[in-house]
Amino acid sequence: MLTCDICGEEVLLEEDMKTHLLLSHLENELHCPLCSLSGVSYEELCFHISNAHPERQQTAQGAAHLISPSGSSTATNTGGTEREKPQTSQSCLARDSWDEVGDVSHTGATGVTTDLIQPKQNKTLESGDSSSGKTASTKLRLTTGSPETRQASVRHFNEDSNGPKSQQHNKAKQKRLSLTRREELFTCPMCELVCSSSVILHEHVELHLQEQSSAEAGSPGSDLALARQLQQEEEEQRRRQEEAQEEKEFKKLQRQFGLDGRGGYRRQLESTMERAVAKGLMAPSEFHCKRAEMMESLASGVDDGRTRTQGVVRALHEYYQTESRDCVHVWLSADTDHYCSSAGDKGWGCGYRNFQMLISSLQCIDVYSSFLQDKDVPSIPRVQSMIEEAWKEGLDPQGASHFNQRLQGTRAWIGATEMYSLLTSLGISARIIDFHQPTGPGSTHPRLFEWVKQYYCQSSKSSRLPPRLIQTALPPLYLQHQGHSHSIVGLEQKKNGSLCLLVLDPGSSVSDTRKLLSRDTISTAVRHVRKFPGSLKHKQYQVVAAHGILSAEEKQISILNSRTLCAERIP
Repeated sequence: MLTCDICGEEVLLEEDMKTHLLLSHLENELHCPLCSLSGVSYEELCFHISNAHPERQQTAQGAAHLISPSGSSTATNTGGTEREKPQTSQSCLARDSWDEVGDVSHTGATGVTTDLIQPKQNKTLESGDSSSGKTASTKLRLTTGSPETRQASVRHFNEDSNGPKSQQHNKAKQKRLSLTRREELFTCPMCELVCSSSVILHEHVELHLQEQSSAEAGSPGSDLALARQLQQEEEEQRRRQEEAQEEKEFKKLQRQFGLDGRGGYRRQLESTMERAVAKGLMAPSEFHCKRAEMMESLASGVDDGRTRTQGVVRALHEYYQTESRDCVHVWLSADTDHYCSSAGDKGWGCGYRNFQMLISSLQCIDVYSSFLQDKDVPSIPRVQSMIEEAWKEGLDPQGASHFNQRLQGTRAWIGATEMYSLLTSLGISARIIDFHQPTGPGSTHPRLFEWVKQYYCQSSKSSRLPPRLIQTALPPLYLQHQGHSHSIVGLEQKKNGSLCLLVLDPGSSVSDTRKLLSRDTISTAVRHVRKFPGSLKHKQYQVVAAHGILSAEEKQISILNSRTLCAERIP
């Protein structure tokens, strides 16, 4: 039984061994039987085995099988005995460095030339597997071709081995060929590239992922998705900004309209008097006296009259009889008392004060006085409770929801709709006229002035030319604009046809209003009463006019209609 010194395969005959060497180790690609090395020449394979796998080598117990012209050979059998035949050359395995390279060429019948590498000496390998009885492979360099080519290659090999650069060359070759089976390889899951370490594989896969991300970012679909994402983020940011701004404006409006829980008329008046005492402007005894009067007025529900100025319209009537000759016509409403803001409602009580002016005038008109008999002018807290009662009757449910069904104890502003609800709950017919946009140059409202003229002219239906001064029995008009309200008590018409409103302002103090009652100061004080078109430049104005008494049925109809309260829009 013969054993191949390269791969360890066992065959019976020498001819079979020759065929095996030719087919397995010459025509096919050479590879190391101890590791994954392949694609090298035979001499490189031998050099690799001696350096990379020295622990697997053992002393050859038989002579290497030689291919000779006569076909005789010396082979190592499985038992490890040596058989000698004539015309043979022995070749033994060397564990250490090679000392001599033989140049022996034998040409057999197959045309295969065997170059033997003669070692300096044979050494037995000490290994843990020595008991197995296997012998190491014989290092053979097998070539094919002409004798000249084979001899030239052997000489080239000898020159390289004996040259001064032989050691460096051998070290480089040893580093390149020394691959062990125990070396762990890593395959890329994305491109099947084999990497020698996990670190290199990780960096390689990272490059794949970066390229994939770049490709996805550059595709049209990803651009559209990115654009949509950016748009959504911008919309979300804009929405948050709008919500924050709305919340800020809402809190500002709550504070401005008295819905921030700071207390109502009573609390504001007490705080004002407490600050006056702290500053030394009011004695503690005076504080307690005024506080007691305030509590008594609030309990009765009647205004204490501290801010009331009577006889204002009568004073204006006397003034126009003798003065202001540049006016062609002057219309005045029924007698009206002026109510100004006090320390308890300063900054928010103008709507309530205008309602007090209107009630004071209605009590002087025959049509309304019989209906409002025994009704005194209510205090501001009482007016708030009256509006709440009107809401409970079903008037203006939207306004009630806006104020959360509550006005008492707050500093909430009221406007034209609350004035309408108050008059309707009292059984007085009322209408709202909305001048929702300017109708003249410079944001003026000439249509408002024309409507007021028509309102006052309705009392004189005769075809004759009206007198210069007309005292009507009409109640004043409630005039509302953003942030403030007034009471229109008259109208002037100049010679050039221009119109001028006569307005009482709740913001005017008692001392300023009483200047209208003196002949010495009325000519100066009336300037603050006149309002020309250039003085009214707000974007929107609303007018509330009282015009008669409601029957029970008409009142119910008005309550039902107030569910969707509509104003008369001009223009």
